[in-house]
Amino acid sequence: MHTCAPYWLNKEELPRRKPYVAFGRTEKSSEFPAIKMQIICKDLPPETLYDVLHDSHYRTKWDSNMIETCDIGRLTVNADVGYYSWRCPSPLKNRDFVTLRSWLPLGNDYMIINYSVKHPKYPPRKDFVRAVSLQTGYLIKATGRSGCILYYLTQVDPRGSLPKWVVNKASQYVAPKAMKKIYKAGLKYPEWKQRHNPGFKPWVYPEQNTLPNISLNELSLQHADSLENIDESSFAEDRMHISDNES
Repeated sequence: MHTCAPYWLNKEELPRRKPYVAFGRTEKSSEFPAIKMQIICKDLPPETLYDVLHDSHYRTKWDSNMIETCDIGRLTVNADVGYYSWRCPSPLKNRDFVTLRSWLPLGNDYMIINYSVKHPKYPPRKDFVRAVSLQTGYLIKATGRSGCILYYLTQVDPRGSLPKWVVNKASQYVAPKAMKKIYKAGLKYPEWKQRHNPGFKPWVYPEQNTLPNISLNELSLQHADSLENIDESSFAEDRMHISDNES
C-alpha cells in the first residue's frame, strides 16, 4: 500500500505504512521551482534500484510515458550523453531532452545526475518541444541489509507557457506515481534481468561500454532562451486527459 505525504511534514506526521512518497517544492520564488521527492523502498537493495535507473532496455518495460530513448556517446567511464522523449498528457505537446548524465557509487549509496546540453546530431525536432533539465538527480541511500530510500530532485523548464494547474498536477500526482512505478520496477528487475543478458551492466563494468567517445568540445550548455517557447496556457483542465499509465 502506497501513501503520499508532503515533503515538509514532521517525522511524527508521516504515514506509518511504507513505502510512501513524500514530495515538496523548493525555491518558490523561482520561475521553475525544483520538485523534491523521496520513497522508502522496502526489500529493494540499493544496487538493484541503481541498475533499474541505468538499464535503458528495462525502461521500456516500466516507463509507459517514454516514447524513445538512446545513448548518444560517452565522455568518461561514468558520464554519457543521451536522448529521451516523453509523452505528455493530452492536449499538451510531447517533450524531449538531450542530457549529460554522470553517476557515482558512494559505498553502499549511489548518485545519478543530469542536465541539458546541445549535441549537433540531435537538434530540436518539429514533433517535440525541446525541454531543458536545469538540474535533475537521484540519490539512493541504503537502509539496513535489504532496503533503500530513493531521493529525487528535478528542476525543468518545459519551454511552454503552462497553466498553473498543469504544474500542480504534475508535481502532486504524476511525479509521485512515477516514483512508485520505479519502486515496483525494482522489485521485478532481478527476475527480468536473469532472462535478459544478466552479465551486461556497462554502468558497473565500463569495459562493456561500446558507445562512441564524445569530446566536451562537441557539446554546449542548452540555454532555454535559445529554444522555442510555445503557449499552452489556454488549455482548460477539463480538456486534459491522463491515462492510467500516465497517472
